[in-house]
Amino acid sequence: MRLNGEISSGEDEKEKQPGTTTFSGQKVVVGYALTSKKKKSFLQPSFTSLARNKGIIFVAVDLKKPLPEQGPFDIILHKLSGEEWDDIIEDYRQKHPEVTVLDPPDAIRHLHNRQSMLQDVVDLNLSDCHGKVSIPRQLVITKEKDPSSIPYEVTKAGMKLPLVAKPLVVDGTAKSHELFLAYDEFSLSELEPPLVLQEFVNHGGLLFKIYVVGETIKVVRRFSLPNISKRELSKVAGVFRFPRVSCAAASADDADLDPNIAVTLHFQMIYT
Repeated sequence: MRLNGEISSGEDEKEKQPGTTTFSGQKVVVGYALTSKKKKSFLQPSFTSLARNKGIIFVAVDLKKPLPEQGPFDIILHKLSGEEWDDIIEDYRQKHPEVTVLDPPDAIRHLHNRQSMLQDVVDLNLSDCHGKVSIPRQLVITKEKDPSSIPYEVTKAGMKLPLVAKPLVVDGTAKSHELFLAYDEFSLSELEPPLVLQEFVNHGGLLFKIYVVGETIKVVRRFSLPNISKRELSKVAGVFRFPRVSCAAASADDADLDPNIAVTLHFQMIYT
């Protein structure tokens, strides 16, 4: 398959390494448009080498050239933000239905909104499983709302403290990943809408992130916010900011795990 794009670093022809096999079938060309941070973390030489041996070639999309003039691609993998890029990739997707776009802008926008993201979990209706799958009670504060009205909205909704506050939209910026923990409703007026307020649920200071690709399931542990006791809640007031919670740097895969949590997770992984 003819390639007009720039091949990613690590894709140049190298001597065959011991223990590797060369793919002789039809190749799959993946055009990628990623941020520099994602390129560094995702396109590791070991990964691109393995992909090449499997017949998968990664080709960088040149953002300075029209997308239709590049390729041909079998798949386009992208993680860029902005309306201009969304319009480009959507137009390309409509004109080239034979190319798989990961992911379509509409699907990404759905997951970028924390309200619609969690609604999908509700719509799954998993209450009849071997365990309980639910989302915290939440309240959306739109950008039109005056921050001073947030305490009233919380009281009207009957939400219980403490509350977790998150930006409504996840757009890849550091600000969109900030998290606030509010111990009293009046301090909520310090926050800037649009945002989502959720009742905090004690969870042992750990989160489990589950990734599913086909039949493959990967579970990773991340450190999270510690449990909050009623005694602590009665003595603490204000809003506390946490820049990044449960990110990759907060890995807890090697940490000792509470036996009760371990047993619960083991049961859920086997029976759900």
